[in-house]
Amino acid sequence: MPKVNINEVVNEGEFNRFHIGLLICSCFIIIFDMFDLVIYGSVVPILMKEWSISPVQVGAIGSYGFFGMMLGAIFFGVMADKFGRRNILILSVVLFSIFTFLCAFAPGPLMFSIFRFIAGVGIGGVLPNVIASLTDYAPKHMHNMMVSIVMCAFSLGGILAAFIGIYFIPLMGWKSVYWVAVLALLLIPMMVKYFHDSPAMLLMKGRTEELRFVLSKVNDKVSLTTEMEFVTDIVKEPGSPVAALFKNKRTLGTVMIWIAFFMCLLMINGVSTWLPNLMFSAGYALGSSLSFMIVLNIGAIVGTLILGGLADKFGVKKVLVPMYIMAAVSLTLLGFKNNMIILYLLVFITGACTMGAQNISYSFVSQYYPPLMRSTAIGFASGIGRIGGIIGPTFGGILVSLNLSTQMNFLSFALPGIFAAVAFSFVPLKLAYHQKIKKEIDIA
Repeated sequence: MPKVNINEVVNEGEFNRFHIGLLICSCFIIIFDMFDLVIYGSVVPILMKEWSISPVQVGAIGSYGFFGMMLGAIFFGVMADKFGRRNILILSVVLFSIFTFLCAFAPGPLMFSIFRFIAGVGIGGVLPNVIASLTDYAPKHMHNMMVSIVMCAFSLGGILAAFIGIYFIPLMGWKSVYWVAVLALLLIPMMVKYFHDSPAMLLMKGRTEELRFVLSKVNDKVSLTTEMEFVTDIVKEPGSPVAALFKNKRTLGTVMIWIAFFMCLLMINGVSTWLPNLMFSAGYALGSSLSFMIVLNIGAIVGTLILGGLADKFGVKKVLVPMYIMAAVSLTLLGFKNNMIILYLLVFITGACTMGAQNISYSFVSQYYPPLMRSTAIGFASGIGRIGGIIGPTFGGILVSLNLSTQMNFLSFALPGIFAAVAFSFVPLKLAYHQKIKKEIDIA
């Protein structure tokens, strides 16, 4: 009986209609994912007046969503590697859609906070499974580019939230923006069609007919008959996928990845929160200070796409380390007086080398670990990173309260970029998973 290596079938496939459908579906999920997260900012002024809540309460309610995301990324990442990515991804979408929708019916801040937290858990479970699924089925030469395109959908979700808030709130009130969230449930049939569990899991569980079906879609140049026997060079490691993060010489890489994610998201969230204020304090007009945020996000989109192409060509690590160093340099230079053209250029580079590099780092993690623990790895890296993201705005607030110079403020935000670069430089690339395994394991 002829043998077919499932990994080679996927890696050698060409970008086709299946990948386009998977990409489009992933982008829509991420757009709704980001929309549900950021729409809160649009209704804050109204909620403060309607419910008579203080700025401290507003901040606490916002934090509940981020804590939910952290827990959801870790929990659903682990569950996906145990029970399958598609079901967990659908559950995540259902959670964030329904509970964001229910926010419109919250009678007060307590129930609103509870709904926000549960919606955050669902939001946290989305990214690890979307990225893992893309990596499972993307052609080898397009792993990073496909992830890059999907990560740009985060910015689109933020833009969509802003436009919907501007149009719907004056027309139908603040509750109307939360009604939009339920539309994400319409994506479920599309998710059932284009999302599948990893090829290794399908083979391990004996779901060979489903495996044959999806592989024929992924690589339509290969004829897969019932007489063929599927094999893989991926070995299921004993124990839990969480423990496996620290086995087979992965401990150093796992710890360094977590440090890099923590530092980078601290830097990104801190800069995103405080950039307009810092520029205004440095003597720039408020209007131009706010425009820096637009340039920052444009830089993130352009940078993500460019870095994705470079990562596919040269390798992710070779791109990430210099990008984090460039982010630190550009942030440091922002602390000095420059003309507006140079300032906008520095802000653009900052967006490309912080948000853009962070987006690519998710792709790195998805390829660094074996498929049967991929969602767990991304979930934990994302969860640890969320902690840095939560600390980032507070870190900026402490800096501002110390009345430091503008140069010292930006230098302080630049230092995490250096730490992230150093951490990623210590991540070893030669692991047991990446070495060629001579013995093929027949799981079926």
